[in-house]
Amino acid sequence: MRIALLETITTPGGHEVDFDRLLDEEWTKQGHEVSWFVPEDVNPVTKSQIVHLPGKSVSYAGKKGFAKWRTSFLREWRRRGWFNAAAKLARRQEVDAIVIPTSTYRYLRALRHSSLLQAGKPVIFILHGLNPGEAPKFFSELEKLPQQAMVETVVITFGDTVLGKTHSRMKAFSPPAYEPRDIAVRKAPLLRERVLRLGFFGQYRREKQLERFLDAFLSCKFSQPCELVVQGATMRLEDTEDFKRIQEKYKEHKQLSFIHKGLFGAEWQEAILQVDALLLPYGAPRYRYHWAGMLFTAIGHQRPVLASDEINPEVWEKYDLGMTFEATSEEALRNTLERFINTFAAKKEWYEAELARAAGEYSPSTFAERLVLLCEACNRKKSL
Repeated sequence: MRIALLETITTPGGHEVDFDRLLDEEWTKQGHEVSWFVPEDVNPVTKSQIVHLPGKSVSYAGKKGFAKWRTSFLREWRRRGWFNAAAKLARRQEVDAIVIPTSTYRYLRALRHSSLLQAGKPVIFILHGLNPGEAPKFFSELEKLPQQAMVETVVITFGDTVLGKTHSRMKAFSPPAYEPRDIAVRKAPLLRERVLRLGFFGQYRREKQLERFLDAFLSCKFSQPCELVVQGATMRLEDTEDFKRIQEKYKEHKQLSFIHKGLFGAEWQEAILQVDALLLPYGAPRYRYHWAGMLFTAIGHQRPVLASDEINPEVWEKYDLGMTFEATSEEALRNTLERFINTFAAKKEWYEAELARAAGEYSPSTFAERLVLLCEACNRKKSL
């Protein structure tokens, strides 16, 4: 099958970029022909064909107030233009299906005002979760689609419904694990007397309450030496200044080291595999509705996890990947962190077995194959 990834994101890295790469490489391995439909200034790192669509990408970076509203309008307008350009390519029989890998209900609204709706090829929109505020808008947009439209949506979630609701045009898929793609997965070495290395990785945001966690870590009584690597990739000026302040505040603590930059590709994968376990001690209601990229990075890289109980509880109900704690309790964080570290050597092999089980369920190849089957089913409906 000839599949086009229609992607409009502009970041050089992150989970969205890794997700696109996952689809590209898994489909290629399965024998499909992959192409990328992207704005004229976006150049994904890929061996597949790149087709540039007229119109530059639009970023919200640094935009506030009226400027942000204007940017939102421009992005919507450009999105319709990209959809129209993709429709022309589809009509010329250049692809068999189009997959939009990172979308929202707004993309469905733009679809209704574009010729992509009548392109005659399956168009699959992927949403990476829906919260209670977004879900009604999403289902409302689905209801507005004409019955003959070859449009399907995939919501990455757990279970078969979204907040107890489903729709004939919606499929619920479990997330795929983020496996290292430039270097091989390897087990962490045996502990014995060496220092246990822990990692706190990802984009820095204040909601992650990094200082709260660092204070808890420094107050713990561990039965073996530990060191903590803290990465902070910052996008906004205020986040950059805040992360620098934190670095300065904790610089005297030799068991802490900081990485203040984005990590991409092999460098990112190597950083994850250099630690024994990943720490996800932050909590927010949105993690109950959106899959956590760092948790599925841990599964793909086979690293045990300490996480707050707000991060994808459905996964923890099935797999013992480490330990969770009550997100709102500092005492629970400190006590659980101590237990996690002090029992780590004894439970390491058990965690590895559970991680392997989870990686089997959340296989990237299975996720990619399910999307192809959905495209094929959409095509069969057209021929009936």
